[in-house]
Amino acid sequence: MRGQRNWGFEMARWLVKSEPFKYSWEQLNKDGQTVWDGVRNNQAAQYLRAMKLGDELFFYHSNEGLCIVGIAAVLGEHFIDPSDPKARFPAVMVGPRAPLPRAVTLAQMKAEPRLAGMAMFRQFRLSVVPITDDEWNVVLEMAGA
Repeated sequence: MRGQRNWGFEMARWLVKSEPFKYSWEQLNKDGQTVWDGVRNNQAAQYLRAMKLGDELFFYHSNEGLCIVGIAAVLGEHFIDPSDPKARFPAVMVGPRAPLPRAVTLAQMKAEPRLAGMAMFRQFRLSVVPITDDEWNVVLEMAGA
């Protein structure tokens, strides 16, 4: 399974969530890169610390839209989150790779039996979760990629 460094894979894959009214896929494309900050959950913070340069990310619009809209990549490994006054939590630098040909909605993912084990469904409140290779490929297939 990707997303787990101790399993010996060179690259991991992740799903990151953002509310589009706070930071959207469109804004990431306009900016070209951004600091992925503001994560204050310990499990999500561990996932950020595990991210390595080049890891791929699904960009998910949460709250509004409820869909995966694009693929991003880790452009800079973890560093102290500049928005954290106690300097406890990490941030990473991310940038856009490509939009999905069509968005994949939460309802579509939940209806797909091959995605039943997604970490996103077990830890829905987390803003960062790992994605397995099989899950990645199924989502890409659903997106028409």
